[in-house]
Amino acid sequence: MRRLSLATAVFALAGLLLPASSYAQQSLNFYVGGFVPKAEQNRDRQDVLWNNLDFLSFRTRDFNGPTAGAEYVVGLNEFLDAGLGVGVYSQRVPSVYASLVNSNGSEIEQDLKLRMVPFTATVRFLPLGRTNGIVPYIGAGVAVINWRYTEVGQFVDFTDRSIFSDEFTGKGTATGPTILGGVTFPIADRFSMGGEIRWQRAMGDLPKDLGFAGDKIDLGGTNYLLTFKVKF
Repeated sequence: MRRLSLATAVFALAGLLLPASSYAQQSLNFYVGGFVPKAEQNRDRQDVLWNNLDFLSFRTRDFNGPTAGAEYVVGLNEFLDAGLGVGVYSQRVPSVYASLVNSNGSEIEQDLKLRMVPFTATVRFLPLGRTNGIVPYIGAGVAVINWRYTEVGQFVDFTDRSIFSDEFTGKGTATGPTILGGVTFPIADRFSMGGEIRWQRAMGDLPKDLGFAGDKIDLGGTNYLLTFKVKF
C-alpha cells in the first residue's frame, strides 16, 4: 500500500500544476502490444529465471508475451502531460529438466508462469506541442508492479534424486522507474493513434523458504505498444 501511495502521490503532485483555465486537455489512452523481458545476459544474477537455466530447458525470450492497458492523461500545458495508468501481462512457459528424465524415459515437465500488473505515474514532454497534428513525446515516471510467479509440475529433489509433483508461488509488489517515448497522429476530431516504446525496471523478492533457484524475480523489460487515444 505504501508503494501504491507513492505512485498516487506523484500523479497528485502533477495535478497541482494544472492550469486554472479550461485549457487542460484530458484523454483516455488504450494500448495493446508485447512485453519483451530482459535478455538472459542482462538479468540479475539472483534472478530465478537466470538460475533456472542451469538445469531447466527453456529460453528467456519464451516469456515474450502480450500486454494491454489504459491510461488517463491530463495536459499540464502546451508541452507537458501527466498520466496515471494500469496494464496487465501474463505468460506461461513450458520447461523440462535439461539432463534428467523420469524412470520411464519421459520428460520431467513443469510450467513457469509470470503475471504482472503495473500501475504507472508518468510525466511526458511534447517537444512540438500538442497542436501540430503529429505529436512525438518522451517521458518518465514510476511503475508499481503487482507480480506473481509460479512454478508448477514435476521437480527433482537433488538430495536423493526423487521426483515429485508440486506448485510453488511467489508474489508481491515491486517499484521501479519507467521511461517511454512515442508518437501519436490524428485519425478523427477526438481520436488519435500511435506507437510507443516503454522500458521498465523492477525487482521482486521471492520467498526463501520455498526453495526457488533464485531469491529474486527480475521484472525488467521493454513494452512495444500500439496506442489509441480518445480526447474529452
